[in-house]
Amino acid sequence: MRVLIAAAGSYGDVAPYTGLGARLRAAGHEVSLATHESFAPLVRGAGLGFRPLPADAHASGAAAGRRELMRAAGAFVRDLGAGLADAFDDGDELLVLSATTAPPGWQLAEAFDVPTIDAYLQPTHPTGEFAPVVSGTRSLGRWGNRALGRFSLRMVDRVYADSVRDLRSRLGLAAATPAAVRARRERAGLPVLHGFSPAVVPRPADWRAGLDVVGNWWPHHDPDGHLPTRVEDFLAAGRPPVFVGFGSMAAGEGERLAELAVAALRRAGLRGVLQSGRAGLEASGDDVLTVGELPHALLFPRMAAVVHHAGAGTTAAGLRAGVPAVPVPVTADQPFWAARLTALGAAPAAVPLRALTAERLADALTRAVHEPAYACAALAVSRSMAAEDGAGRVLGAVERLGRG
Repeated sequence: MRVLIAAAGSYGDVAPYTGLGARLRAAGHEVSLATHESFAPLVRGAGLGFRPLPADAHASGAAAGRRELMRAAGAFVRDLGAGLADAFDDGDELLVLSATTAPPGWQLAEAFDVPTIDAYLQPTHPTGEFAPVVSGTRSLGRWGNRALGRFSLRMVDRVYADSVRDLRSRLGLAAATPAAVRARRERAGLPVLHGFSPAVVPRPADWRAGLDVVGNWWPHHDPDGHLPTRVEDFLAAGRPPVFVGFGSMAAGEGERLAELAVAALRRAGLRGVLQSGRAGLEASGDDVLTVGELPHALLFPRMAAVVHHAGAGTTAAGLRAGVPAVPVPVTADQPFWAARLTALGAAPAAVPLRALTAERLADALTRAVHEPAYACAALAVSRSMAAEDGAGRVLGAVERLGRG
């Protein structure tokens, strides 16, 4: 089957789909991944076809106020819809869509009569069991959580309104709002596969049939790959260090955060590996090493703990490695994943980036590294995750569609 996967956003929003695509390709499917040009090497390195999407999600993060943010997000998804239409090929037989690319992807599926599999990295459907993942960590009770979940979807549909209108006009489809298209798909009970572990977020009991939590699909990396020599040398020179990285967050704060991290590590008597990331962290010394992008699957199992922004992918990678975390959430769904780490017992209470100090980070690190309960909890989740096969579950869904 000829499969087009579409994913947009930051590295953490895109990288897992390279591993999913590689799994589908290994099963004999012809797979392309449509995403931003900056990720082309990542996509091609996984052996997948690359198709460009024009917009970069970082551009939507520059707006300061809520109204400006909504306007910037609307412009981003409007370009995204047009770009996805350009990326689609008449020979594509299946669309696999991330949460960000799903609303425009549904219009293409309708226009070309192509089936879809929605493959999300976060829970997006309303549930009484927790509030929407982008609304913070406070539960409003079962009724309140569901109501807020429905309201959140209305806000998403509002952001996509212009994109969907333009795309349906371009494709010759009858006018329909994003909410109407979403409602039709819900009535049809179309499947949504969620790429996170049920050991981390169990499937809500009030979800309809077809909404399944299948386990993570992981970023592709060379199975014969290894860490650079300088990293191996650093690891061999002392006790396991602590990883510190903030992914695509905290742009322009690298100098401050690097100084803070090094001070916290030294206060706690720990060595550190700093990942530069978008913030541009950088420090040097016998007890600290700065690295660029490295596969978490290779690096995290060698760490004593991981300090990170609590993005969905980094959270999962730390748990997969069975090491405790110190979550430092910034925005969006990060407080949700940080709270899950704490609830699982794999991390002390989160320290939001805006409240981060060397003293607070050192105290949290001392607890995470030296109190065995955190490592034990992380290891227990790791064992559950090892028995899961999220990419295999998606492959099964693809092959059932192919047989149908």
